[in-house]
Amino acid sequence: MTPAIELLKKRNCPFQVLSYQHDSQSSSYGLEAAEKLQLNPKLVFKTLVLQLEPTELVVAVLPVSHMLDLKQLAKAAGSKKAAMAAPAAVERSTGYVLGGVSPLGQKKRLRTFIDQSAENLPLIYVSAGRRGLEIEIAPEQLQLLLDASFVGLAQAL
Repeated sequence: MTPAIELLKKRNCPFQVLSYQHDSQSSSYGLEAAEKLQLNPKLVFKTLVLQLEPTELVVAVLPVSHMLDLKQLAKAAGSKKAAMAAPAAVERSTGYVLGGVSPLGQKKRLRTFIDQSAENLPLIYVSAGRRGLEIEIAPEQLQLLLDASFVGLAQAL
């Protein structure tokens, strides 16, 4: 049981948990999840924590098949610049280890932005808070739980 799963149960949100055997040699946690669960990578979303100027941390949720457009995120967040947050800051703020960061159930609630590609999908998959564990959830449920905004964040790899 992870804080993400506990939150979903507490809120009575419909979701499903999928698990797979994580390979510690994998270079991309998100693409590994898509491959091992036989899911379209456009439906599997990664959770990234970023640092805005001067000190705010925010969360970006986007397909594992894409890269984050830092300028788009900064613009959406009303900041001049965004950069990936330091790993120690991510783990301290979220309570999760890298590769298992869920947008749900974080220790400190951060402003969250979800890539607009999720908005019209019936279901997406996000980390359940542990490597090898994914949550299937409707994007509008995720957006409501996180009070998140749908914005353009992704650029093709």
